[in-house]
Amino acid sequence: MPSDAFHLVLPDHRHSSVVFASPHSGRAYPPAFLRASQLDEHAIRSSEDAFVDRLFASAPDFGAPLLSAATPRAYVDLNRSPDELDPALIEGVRRSGHNPRVASGLGVIPRVVANGRAIYAGKLSVDEALARIDRYWRPYHARLHGLLDEAHALFGEAILIDCHSMPHEAMDGIARHSRPRPQIVLGDRFGAAADAGIVDRVEAAFRDAGLAVTRNAPFAGAYVAQAYGRPSRHQHAVQIEIDRALYMDERTIRPHSDFDAFADLLRGVIAQIAAIGQERMPLAAE
Repeated sequence: MPSDAFHLVLPDHRHSSVVFASPHSGRAYPPAFLRASQLDEHAIRSSEDAFVDRLFASAPDFGAPLLSAATPRAYVDLNRSPDELDPALIEGVRRSGHNPRVASGLGVIPRVVANGRAIYAGKLSVDEALARIDRYWRPYHARLHGLLDEAHALFGEAILIDCHSMPHEAMDGIARHSRPRPQIVLGDRFGAAADAGIVDRVEAAFRDAGLAVTRNAPFAGAYVAQAYGRPSRHQHAVQIEIDRALYMDERTIRPHSDFDAFADLLRGVIAQIAAIGQERMPLAAE
């Protein structure tokens, strides 16, 4: 399993069934990929969940592991199924039904970054696509599976918190009808990926920090929430989207002056979320 697939920080003592994961914060861009792209090194980062791994870096302090991608989303998207291959990008792939993510260029090997900007001038070979999946996608998900299995073995349940960021403009449409403007979007696939009581507790943690929260619109959860959310099996997945304007300058892709204060605010939220997995332990063990 290559060390360049992910970063994992484990707590000194694991005492929560919660697992935090950040599949889109990877920023190790392979030089050959940058040379092959028609985008510059700044534009290609536009779909990256920049600094989300840093925002959740305190998770191990509260007994929960933090798994984060090393490879960038523009290179291979870990929040997609490995069979979401784009025939418009990858040679030899046949179109199979209609997948809106693939059709828009956001398959497991993305064709575009934010605002539909094409990454490549031509196509990729299927061998190249499969090699990326084998080297990065499979190790990340194998480790994520392992962390959730460990949570089940220790606590009788697993709660996956899938951590993401969203462009500030993503909420413009909803903001016209919602006051205050939502800053956090929780996705549980409309109840299919997590027990309602757990999602209520996650929402309360953000609201207690003074953040405006909404659910499932416009982000209900993608592959990770769909694949790992199994409430009937005591495995829950909640996707979190955080407004990037809260902690970074989206134009320059740099943390702004409020980054440390916001990370400190999130530390309290993370502590409350990790505590969900601690408080439920006796019930899970019975």
